[in-house]
Amino acid sequence: MDASLISRLREILSDDQVLDDPVERLVYESDGYLLERRMPDVVVFPGSTEQLSAVMKQCCAAGVPVVPRGAGTSLAGGCLPVDGGVMVSLTRMQTIHELNLVDRFAVVDAGVVNGRLNQNLVGTGLHFAPDPSSAGSSTIGGNVSTNAGGPHTLKYGVTSNHVLGLEIVLPDGEIIELGGPQGFSTDLDLVGLFTGSEGTFGFCTKATLRLEKNPQTLQTRLAVFDTLDDAVQVVSKIIGSGIIPAALELMDQGMLQAVEDRYHHGLPTDAGAVLIIEVDGPESATAQEIQQVDQICEAGKSREIRKANTPAERAALWQCRKQAFGAIGKISTSFCTQDGVVPRTKLPELLPFVLEVGKKYDLRIFNVFHAGDGNIHPIILFDETNSEQVQRVLDASEEILSRCLDLGGTVTGEHGIGIEKIEFMSRMFNETDLEVFRGVRSVFNPQLTMGRGKLIPTIEQAATNS
Repeated sequence: MDASLISRLREILSDDQVLDDPVERLVYESDGYLLERRMPDVVVFPGSTEQLSAVMKQCCAAGVPVVPRGAGTSLAGGCLPVDGGVMVSLTRMQTIHELNLVDRFAVVDAGVVNGRLNQNLVGTGLHFAPDPSSAGSSTIGGNVSTNAGGPHTLKYGVTSNHVLGLEIVLPDGEIIELGGPQGFSTDLDLVGLFTGSEGTFGFCTKATLRLEKNPQTLQTRLAVFDTLDDAVQVVSKIIGSGIIPAALELMDQGMLQAVEDRYHHGLPTDAGAVLIIEVDGPESATAQEIQQVDQICEAGKSREIRKANTPAERAALWQCRKQAFGAIGKISTSFCTQDGVVPRTKLPELLPFVLEVGKKYDLRIFNVFHAGDGNIHPIILFDETNSEQVQRVLDASEEILSRCLDLGGTVTGEHGIGIEKIEFMSRMFNETDLEVFRGVRSVFNPQLTMGRGKLIPTIEQAATNS
Protein backbone atom coordinates (compact mmCIF):
# COMPACT_ATOMS: atom_id res chain seq x y z
CA MET A 1 0.00 0.00 0.00
CA ASP A 2 1.13 3.52 -0.77
CA ALA A 3 2.65 4.98 2.39
CA SER A 4 1.16 8.35 1.53
CA LEU A 5 -2.37 6.97 2.08
CA ILE A 6 -1.45 5.81 5.57
CA SER A 7 -0.04 9.28 6.24
CA ARG A 8 -3.31 10.86 5.13
CA LEU A 9 -5.25 8.47 7.36
CA ARG A 10 -3.08 9.55 10.29
CA GLU A 11 -4.03 13.15 9.58
CA ILE A 12 -7.71 12.19 9.97
CA LEU A 13 -7.28 9.87 12.94
CA SER A 14 -5.07 9.83 16.02
CA ASP A 15 -2.07 7.51 16.24
CA ASP A 16 -3.95 4.99 18.37
CA GLN A 17 -6.65 4.75 15.67
CA VAL A 18 -4.25 3.54 12.96
CA LEU A 19 -2.63 0.12 13.23
CA ASP A 20 0.07 -0.79 10.70
CA ASP A 21 2.45 -2.90 12.79
CA PRO A 22 2.63 -6.30 11.00
CA VAL A 23 2.64 -8.33 14.22
CA GLU A 24 -0.41 -6.57 15.63
CA ARG A 25 -2.22 -6.88 12.31
CA LEU A 26 -2.03 -10.67 12.59
CA VAL A 27 -5.03 -10.48 14.91
CA TYR A 28 -7.11 -9.27 11.97
CA GLU A 29 -6.09 -11.80 9.31
CA SER A 30 -9.25 -13.87 9.79
CA ASP A 31 -12.63 -13.93 11.47
CA GLY A 32 -14.49 -16.98 12.81
CA TYR A 33 -13.94 -18.72 9.46
CA LEU A 34 -10.46 -20.18 10.00
CA LEU A 35 -9.99 -21.95 6.69
CA GLU A 36 -8.58 -18.85 4.99
CA ARG A 37 -6.42 -16.00 6.23
CA ARG A 38 -5.42 -12.70 4.62
CA MET A 39 -3.59 -9.76 6.15
CA PRO A 40 -4.93 -6.19 5.86
CA ASP A 41 -2.32 -3.57 5.01
CA VAL A 42 -3.61 -1.29 7.73
CA VAL A 43 -6.42 -1.36 10.32
CA VAL A 44 -8.20 1.86 11.34
CA PHE A 45 -10.61 2.53 14.21
CA PRO A 46 -12.80 5.56 13.48
CA GLY A 47 -14.64 6.96 16.46
CA SER A 48 -17.42 8.72 14.58
CA THR A 49 -19.40 8.70 11.35
CA GLU A 50 -17.57 11.83 10.24
CA GLN A 51 -14.16 10.24 10.74
CA LEU A 52 -15.26 7.17 8.80
CA SER A 53 -16.57 9.35 5.97
CA ALA A 54 -13.21 11.11 5.73
CA VAL A 55 -11.37 7.78 5.70
CA MET A 56 -13.58 6.44 2.91
CA LYS A 57 -13.05 9.53 0.76
CA GLN A 58 -9.32 8.97 0.92
CA CYS A 59 -9.57 5.24 0.18
CA CYS A 60 -11.98 5.84 -2.69
CA ALA A 61 -9.68 8.46 -4.25
CA ALA A 62 -6.75 6.05 -3.98
CA GLY A 63 -8.76 3.10 -5.35
CA VAL A 64 -7.78 1.02 -2.32
CA PRO A 65 -10.08 -1.84 -1.22
CA VAL A 66 -11.81 -1.52 2.15
CA VAL A 67 -13.33 -4.22 4.35
CA PRO A 68 -15.53 -3.53 7.40
CA ARG A 69 -15.12 -5.44 10.65
CA GLY A 70 -17.11 -5.50 13.85
CA ALA A 71 -16.34 -8.10 16.50
CA GLY A 72 -14.94 -10.55 13.94
CA THR A 73 -17.49 -13.25 14.77
CA SER A 74 -18.41 -13.83 11.11
CA LEU A 75 -18.33 -17.54 10.24
CA ALA A 76 -18.18 -17.19 6.45
CA GLY A 77 -15.12 -15.03 5.89
CA GLY A 78 -17.13 -11.83 5.76
CA CYS A 79 -14.34 -9.89 7.49
CA LEU A 80 -11.54 -11.32 5.35
CA PRO A 81 -9.47 -8.66 3.53
CA VAL A 82 -9.32 -10.55 0.23
CA ASP A 83 -7.09 -8.00 -1.52
CA GLY A 84 -5.40 -6.54 1.55
CA GLY A 85 -6.09 -2.83 1.71
CA VAL A 86 -7.72 -1.01 4.61
CA MET A 87 -9.71 -2.79 7.30
CA VAL A 88 -12.11 -0.51 9.15
CA SER A 89 -13.09 -1.65 12.64
CA LEU A 90 -16.18 0.02 14.11
CA THR A 91 -15.68 -1.27 17.64
CA ARG A 92 -15.01 2.23 19.01
CA MET A 93 -18.40 3.45 17.84
CA GLN A 94 -20.44 2.03 20.72
CA THR A 95 -22.82 4.71 21.94
CA ILE A 96 -26.44 3.92 22.76
CA HIS A 97 -27.94 7.24 21.66
CA GLU A 98 -31.57 6.72 22.59
CA LEU A 99 -33.88 4.22 24.24
CA ASN A 100 -37.41 5.37 23.46
CA LEU A 101 -39.64 3.25 25.68
CA VAL A 102 -42.86 4.94 24.60
CA ASP A 103 -42.46 4.49 20.86
CA ARG A 104 -40.42 1.30 21.41
CA PHE A 105 -37.24 1.90 19.47
CA ALA A 106 -33.52 2.26 20.16
CA VAL A 107 -30.86 4.23 18.28
CA VAL A 108 -27.40 2.70 18.62
CA ASP A 109 -23.98 2.84 17.03
CA ALA A 110 -22.84 -0.06 14.88
CA GLY A 111 -20.23 -1.11 17.44
CA VAL A 112 -22.74 -1.69 20.26
CA VAL A 113 -22.67 -5.34 21.32
CA ASN A 114 -26.03 -7.06 20.88
CA GLY A 115 -26.12 -8.39 24.43
CA ARG A 116 -25.18 -5.01 25.90
CA LEU A 117 -28.24 -3.41 24.32
CA ASN A 118 -30.49 -5.93 26.04
CA GLN A 119 -28.65 -5.47 29.33
CA ASN A 120 -29.53 -1.78 29.13
CA LEU A 121 -33.18 -2.71 28.58
CA VAL A 122 -33.50 -4.89 31.69
CA GLY A 123 -36.37 -3.65 33.81
CA THR A 124 -38.00 -1.65 30.99
CA GLY A 125 -40.35 -4.41 29.87
CA LEU A 126 -38.80 -4.30 26.38
CA HIS A 127 -36.05 -6.17 24.55
CA PHE A 128 -34.31 -6.41 21.17
CA ALA A 129 -35.55 -9.74 19.82
CA PRO A 130 -32.71 -10.96 17.53
CA ASP A 131 -30.38 -13.04 19.70
CA PRO A 132 -27.59 -14.72 17.72
CA SER A 133 -25.59 -17.25 19.69
CA SER A 134 -22.70 -14.76 19.58
CA ALA A 135 -24.86 -12.02 21.17
CA GLY A 136 -22.35 -11.62 23.99
CA SER A 137 -19.73 -10.37 21.53
CA SER A 138 -21.27 -9.69 18.11
CA THR A 139 -22.15 -6.09 17.26
CA ILE A 140 -25.31 -4.53 15.87
CA GLY A 141 -23.45 -3.47 12.72
CA GLY A 142 -22.39 -7.05 12.11
CA ASN A 143 -25.93 -8.29 12.82
CA VAL A 144 -27.22 -5.86 10.17
CA SER A 145 -24.48 -6.84 7.71
CA THR A 146 -25.30 -10.56 7.77
CA ASN A 147 -29.00 -10.28 8.70
CA ALA A 148 -28.21 -12.38 11.77
CA GLY A 149 -30.71 -14.77 13.30
CA GLY A 150 -30.53 -16.88 16.43
CA PRO A 151 -32.63 -19.29 18.50
CA HIS A 152 -35.69 -17.02 18.68
CA THR A 153 -35.79 -16.38 14.92
CA LEU A 154 -38.51 -19.01 14.57
CA LYS A 155 -41.19 -16.76 16.09
CA TYR A 156 -39.69 -13.28 16.02
CA GLY A 157 -37.77 -13.21 12.75
CA VAL A 158 -34.23 -12.21 11.79
CA THR A 159 -32.50 -8.83 12.14
CA SER A 160 -34.19 -7.30 9.09
CA ASN A 161 -37.57 -7.70 10.82
CA HIS A 162 -36.40 -5.37 13.59
CA VAL A 163 -34.47 -2.62 11.79
CA LEU A 164 -36.40 0.62 11.26
CA GLY A 165 -33.67 2.91 10.00
CA LEU A 166 -29.96 3.08 9.19
CA GLU A 167 -27.24 5.67 8.95
CA ILE A 168 -24.93 4.66 6.11
CA VAL A 169 -21.49 5.72 4.93
CA LEU A 170 -21.16 4.82 1.26
CA PRO A 171 -17.85 3.70 -0.28
CA ASP A 172 -17.19 7.22 -1.60
CA GLY A 173 -17.67 8.69 1.88
CA GLU A 174 -21.18 10.09 1.40
CA ILE A 175 -23.39 9.87 4.50
CA ILE A 176 -27.04 8.94 3.92
CA GLU A 177 -30.06 8.13 6.07
CA LEU A 178 -32.43 5.27 5.28
CA GLY A 179 -35.77 4.82 7.01
CA GLY A 180 -36.35 6.07 10.52
CA PRO A 181 -38.21 5.49 13.79
CA GLN A 182 -41.60 5.51 12.12
CA GLY A 183 -40.70 2.33 10.26
CA PHE A 184 -42.99 3.15 7.36
CA SER A 185 -42.22 4.44 3.91
CA THR A 186 -43.98 4.49 0.56
CA ASP A 187 -40.60 4.43 -1.16
CA LEU A 188 -38.34 1.48 -1.87
CA ASP A 189 -37.41 -0.63 1.15
CA LEU A 190 -33.77 0.40 1.13
CA VAL A 191 -33.35 -0.54 4.79
CA GLY A 192 -34.38 -4.10 3.96
CA LEU A 193 -32.12 -4.08 0.91
CA PHE A 194 -29.09 -2.92 2.88
CA THR A 195 -29.63 -5.37 5.74
CA GLY A 196 -27.81 -8.55 4.75
CA SER A 197 -25.65 -6.90 2.07
CA GLU A 198 -22.51 -8.08 3.90
CA GLY A 199 -20.53 -4.86 3.59
CA THR A 200 -20.80 -4.70 -0.19
CA PHE A 201 -22.97 -1.54 -0.24
CA GLY A 202 -21.27 0.48 2.48
CA PHE A 203 -21.03 0.80 6.26
CA CYS A 204 -23.89 0.78 8.72
CA THR A 205 -22.73 3.30 11.33
CA LYS A 206 -25.95 3.72 13.29
CA ALA A 207 -29.19 1.74 13.48
CA THR A 208 -32.72 2.48 14.67
CA LEU A 209 -34.09 -0.77 16.05
CA ARG A 210 -37.60 -1.92 16.90
CA LEU A 211 -38.01 -3.07 20.50
CA GLU A 212 -40.43 -5.82 21.46
CA LYS A 213 -42.52 -6.14 24.62
CA ASN A 214 -41.35 -8.84 26.96
CA PRO A 215 -43.78 -11.78 26.88
CA GLN A 216 -46.16 -12.16 29.80
CA THR A 217 -45.01 -15.70 30.48
CA LEU A 218 -42.34 -18.14 29.32
CA GLN A 219 -42.35 -21.93 29.45
CA THR A 220 -39.08 -23.72 28.69
CA ARG A 221 -38.39 -27.43 28.35
CA LEU A 222 -35.44 -29.71 27.69
CA ALA A 223 -36.77 -32.91 26.13
CA VAL A 224 -34.43 -35.91 26.05
CA PHE A 225 -34.50 -38.54 23.27
CA ASP A 226 -32.66 -41.81 22.79
CA THR A 227 -32.19 -41.22 19.06
CA LEU A 228 -31.57 -38.22 16.85
CA ASP A 229 -34.36 -39.34 14.53
CA ASP A 230 -36.94 -39.34 17.36
CA ALA A 231 -36.03 -35.75 18.23
CA VAL A 232 -36.25 -34.58 14.62
CA GLN A 233 -39.63 -36.23 14.13
CA VAL A 234 -40.97 -34.37 17.18
CA VAL A 235 -39.81 -31.06 15.67
CA SER A 236 -42.07 -31.59 12.66
CA LYS A 237 -44.97 -32.71 14.86
CA ILE A 238 -44.76 -29.60 17.05
CA ILE A 239 -44.79 -27.24 14.07
CA GLY A 240 -47.42 -29.36 12.33
CA SER A 241 -49.71 -28.98 15.35
CA GLY A 242 -49.94 -25.24 14.67
CA ILE A 243 -47.73 -24.19 17.57
CA ILE A 244 -44.97 -21.71 16.73
CA PRO A 245 -42.52 -21.88 19.65
CA ALA A 246 -40.39 -18.88 20.47
CA ALA A 247 -37.45 -21.26 20.03
CA LEU A 248 -36.91 -24.89 19.11
CA GLU A 249 -33.26 -25.97 19.29
CA LEU A 250 -31.56 -29.35 18.87
CA MET A 251 -28.25 -30.65 20.24
CA ASP A 252 -26.99 -34.10 19.28
CA GLN A 253 -25.03 -36.56 21.39
CA GLY A 254 -21.59 -35.32 20.38
CA MET A 255 -22.52 -31.77 21.28
CA LEU A 256 -24.06 -32.86 24.59
CA GLN A 257 -20.86 -34.65 25.54
CA ALA A 258 -18.71 -31.66 24.59
CA VAL A 259 -20.79 -29.20 26.64
CA GLU A 260 -21.02 -31.51 29.63
CA ASP A 261 -17.28 -32.25 29.64
CA ARG A 262 -16.52 -28.54 29.60
CA TYR A 263 -19.24 -27.01 31.79
CA HIS A 264 -20.81 -29.83 33.85
CA HIS A 265 -24.48 -28.86 33.57
CA GLY A 266 -25.77 -32.37 34.21
CA LEU A 267 -26.75 -33.01 30.60
CA PRO A 268 -27.68 -36.60 29.61
CA THR A 269 -24.60 -37.59 27.59
CA ASP A 270 -26.04 -41.01 26.75
CA ALA A 271 -28.97 -39.41 24.89
CA GLY A 272 -29.10 -39.33 21.12
CA ALA A 273 -30.32 -35.73 21.16
CA VAL A 274 -32.17 -33.13 23.21
CA LEU A 275 -34.59 -30.41 22.20
CA ILE A 276 -34.74 -27.06 23.96
CA ILE A 277 -38.30 -25.83 23.47
CA GLU A 278 -39.65 -22.46 24.56
CA VAL A 279 -43.13 -21.01 24.15
CA ASP A 280 -44.15 -17.54 25.26
CA GLY A 281 -47.12 -15.20 25.25
CA PRO A 282 -50.25 -14.63 27.35
CA GLU A 283 -50.40 -16.93 30.36
CA SER A 284 -53.51 -18.87 29.31
CA ALA A 285 -52.26 -19.49 25.76
CA THR A 286 -48.78 -20.43 26.92
CA ALA A 287 -50.13 -22.95 29.45
CA GLN A 288 -52.18 -24.63 26.72
CA GLU A 289 -49.31 -24.69 24.22
CA ILE A 290 -46.74 -26.13 26.61
CA GLN A 291 -49.20 -28.85 27.60
CA GLN A 292 -49.51 -29.78 23.92
CA VAL A 293 -45.74 -29.70 23.53
CA ASP A 294 -45.29 -32.03 26.50
CA GLN A 295 -47.86 -34.44 25.06
CA ILE A 296 -46.18 -34.43 21.63
CA CYS A 297 -42.78 -35.09 23.19
CA GLU A 298 -44.13 -37.96 25.30
CA ALA A 299 -45.88 -39.49 22.30
CA GLY A 300 -42.67 -39.02 20.31
CA LYS A 301 -40.62 -41.28 22.58
CA SER A 302 -39.09 -38.61 24.78
CA ARG A 303 -37.65 -40.44 27.76
CA GLU A 304 -37.47 -37.35 29.98
CA ILE A 305 -38.77 -33.79 30.00
CA ARG A 306 -36.96 -31.30 32.20
CA LYS A 307 -39.02 -28.24 33.10
CA ALA A 308 -37.62 -24.80 33.90
CA ASN A 309 -39.81 -23.60 36.77
CA THR A 310 -37.85 -20.44 37.64
CA PRO A 311 -35.97 -17.75 35.66
CA ALA A 312 -32.72 -19.20 36.98
CA GLU A 313 -33.60 -22.68 35.69
CA ARG A 314 -34.56 -21.23 32.31
CA ALA A 315 -31.26 -19.35 32.12
CA ALA A 316 -29.41 -22.56 32.97
CA LEU A 317 -31.10 -24.44 30.11
CA TRP A 318 -30.25 -21.70 27.64
CA GLN A 319 -26.70 -21.52 28.92
CA CYS A 320 -26.25 -25.12 27.79
CA ARG A 321 -27.15 -24.05 24.26
CA LYS A 322 -25.27 -20.75 24.24
CA GLN A 323 -22.05 -22.39 25.46
CA ALA A 324 -22.04 -25.03 22.74
CA PHE A 325 -19.40 -23.38 20.58
CA GLY A 326 -17.20 -22.52 23.54
CA ALA A 327 -17.19 -26.17 24.56
CA ILE A 328 -15.51 -27.16 21.30
CA GLY A 329 -12.33 -25.31 22.24
CA LYS A 330 -11.48 -27.96 24.82
CA ILE A 331 -11.48 -30.82 22.34
CA SER A 332 -10.33 -29.34 19.01
CA THR A 333 -7.80 -26.74 17.91
CA SER A 334 -10.14 -25.54 15.16
CA PHE A 335 -13.67 -26.01 13.92
CA CYS A 336 -15.77 -24.96 10.96
CA THR A 337 -19.44 -24.19 11.60
CA GLN A 338 -21.62 -24.78 8.57
CA ASP A 339 -24.93 -23.01 7.97
CA GLY A 340 -27.51 -24.58 5.68
CA VAL A 341 -31.29 -24.59 5.53
CA VAL A 342 -33.79 -27.22 4.41
CA PRO A 343 -37.56 -27.59 4.79
CA ARG A 344 -38.24 -28.96 8.30
CA THR A 345 -39.70 -32.14 6.84
CA LYS A 346 -36.34 -32.87 5.21
CA LEU A 347 -34.36 -32.83 8.46
CA PRO A 348 -34.83 -36.60 9.03
CA GLU A 349 -33.23 -37.13 5.62
CA LEU A 350 -30.45 -34.55 5.95
CA LEU A 351 -29.06 -35.29 9.41
CA PRO A 352 -28.13 -38.96 8.79
CA PHE A 353 -26.45 -37.74 5.59
CA VAL A 354 -24.38 -35.23 7.60
CA LEU A 355 -23.20 -37.99 9.92
CA GLU A 356 -22.35 -40.23 6.95
CA VAL A 357 -20.28 -37.40 5.44
CA GLY A 358 -18.35 -37.23 8.71
CA LYS A 359 -17.56 -40.95 8.48
CA LYS A 360 -16.65 -40.67 4.80
CA TYR A 361 -14.06 -37.98 5.44
CA ASP A 362 -12.99 -39.27 8.88
CA LEU A 363 -14.08 -36.05 10.58
CA ARG A 364 -15.94 -35.50 13.83
CA ILE A 365 -19.14 -33.54 13.26
CA PHE A 366 -21.33 -32.28 16.10
CA ASN A 367 -24.80 -30.86 15.48
CA VAL A 368 -26.48 -27.96 17.23
CA PHE A 369 -29.04 -25.98 15.29
CA HIS A 370 -32.30 -24.09 14.96
CA ALA A 371 -34.45 -27.12 14.28
CA GLY A 372 -37.72 -25.21 14.18
CA ASP A 373 -36.85 -23.42 10.95
CA GLY A 374 -34.65 -26.09 9.39
CA ASN A 375 -31.43 -24.10 9.88
CA ILE A 376 -28.64 -26.61 10.55
CA HIS A 377 -25.19 -25.86 11.98
CA PRO A 378 -22.94 -28.92 11.67
CA ILE A 379 -19.70 -28.20 13.53
CA ILE A 380 -16.75 -29.90 11.82
CA LEU A 381 -13.69 -30.40 14.02
CA PHE A 382 -10.21 -30.31 12.49
CA ASP A 383 -6.56 -29.26 12.86
CA GLU A 384 -5.88 -26.18 10.73
CA THR A 385 -2.14 -26.97 10.63
CA ASN A 386 -2.92 -30.17 8.71
CA SER A 387 -3.48 -29.16 5.06
CA GLU A 388 -4.83 -32.58 4.09
CA GLN A 389 -7.37 -32.40 6.89
CA VAL A 390 -8.36 -28.86 5.88
CA GLN A 391 -9.12 -30.13 2.37
CA ARG A 392 -11.32 -32.86 3.81
CA VAL A 393 -13.25 -30.22 5.73
CA LEU A 394 -13.78 -28.23 2.53
CA ASP A 395 -14.93 -31.35 0.67
CA ALA A 396 -17.27 -32.39 3.47
CA SER A 397 -18.75 -28.89 3.67
CA GLU A 398 -19.36 -28.86 -0.07
CA GLU A 399 -21.24 -32.17 0.11
CA ILE A 400 -23.40 -31.05 3.03
CA LEU A 401 -24.37 -27.74 1.43
CA SER A 402 -24.98 -29.37 -1.94
CA ARG A 403 -27.35 -31.77 -0.23
CA CYS A 404 -29.21 -28.81 1.29
CA LEU A 405 -29.75 -27.47 -2.23
CA ASP A 406 -30.86 -30.88 -3.50
CA LEU A 407 -33.48 -31.03 -0.74
CA GLY A 408 -34.97 -27.68 -1.72
CA GLY A 409 -33.04 -25.55 0.76
CA THR A 410 -30.26 -23.00 0.62
CA VAL A 411 -26.65 -22.66 1.77
CA THR A 412 -27.07 -20.03 4.45
CA GLY A 413 -29.68 -19.10 6.99
CA GLU A 414 -27.81 -16.43 8.96
CA HIS A 415 -24.03 -16.60 8.50
CA GLY A 416 -24.06 -15.05 5.04
CA ILE A 417 -22.17 -15.95 1.87
CA GLY A 418 -18.88 -14.11 2.53
CA ILE A 419 -16.07 -15.79 0.66
CA GLU A 420 -16.86 -19.29 1.93
CA LYS A 421 -19.96 -19.93 -0.17
CA ILE A 422 -19.53 -17.64 -3.14
CA GLU A 423 -19.21 -20.61 -5.49
CA PHE A 424 -22.74 -21.66 -4.60
CA MET A 425 -24.25 -18.38 -5.80
CA SER A 426 -24.05 -19.42 -9.46
CA ARG A 427 -25.75 -22.71 -8.55
CA MET A 428 -28.63 -20.98 -6.77
CA PHE A 429 -29.06 -18.16 -9.28
CA ASN A 430 -28.75 -17.86 -13.04
CA GLU A 431 -26.56 -15.30 -14.78
CA THR A 432 -29.47 -12.90 -15.26
CA ASP A 433 -30.12 -12.94 -11.50
CA LEU A 434 -26.45 -12.36 -10.73
CA GLU A 435 -26.25 -9.49 -13.20
CA VAL A 436 -29.21 -7.83 -11.48
CA PHE A 437 -27.40 -8.25 -8.15
CA ARG A 438 -24.27 -6.64 -9.61
CA GLY A 439 -26.35 -3.79 -10.97
CA VAL A 440 -27.93 -3.09 -7.58
CA ARG A 441 -24.53 -3.19 -5.90
CA SER A 442 -23.11 -0.73 -8.43
CA VAL A 443 -25.70 1.86 -7.39
CA PHE A 444 -24.07 2.03 -3.95
CA ASN A 445 -20.57 0.83 -4.77
CA PRO A 446 -19.74 1.62 -8.44
CA GLN A 447 -15.95 1.30 -8.08
CA LEU A 448 -16.24 -1.93 -6.06
CA THR A 449 -14.10 -0.38 -3.33
CA MET A 450 -15.89 -2.57 -0.80
CA GLY A 451 -16.79 -6.25 -0.95
CA ARG A 452 -14.32 -7.40 -3.56
CA GLY A 453 -14.49 -11.18 -3.88
CA LYS A 454 -17.47 -11.51 -1.54
CA LEU A 455 -21.17 -12.33 -1.74
CA ILE A 456 -21.63 -11.77 -5.50
CA PRO A 457 -19.29 -13.68 -7.82
CA THR A 458 -17.61 -12.00 -10.76
CA ILE A 459 -18.68 -13.07 -14.24
CA GLU A 460 -15.54 -15.18 -14.46
CA GLN A 461 -16.20 -16.86 -11.09
CA ALA A 462 -19.80 -17.58 -12.02
CA ALA A 463 -18.76 -19.17 -15.32
CA THR A 464 -16.24 -21.37 -13.50
CA ASN A 465 -18.67 -22.50 -10.80
CA SER A 466 -21.77 -23.03 -12.93
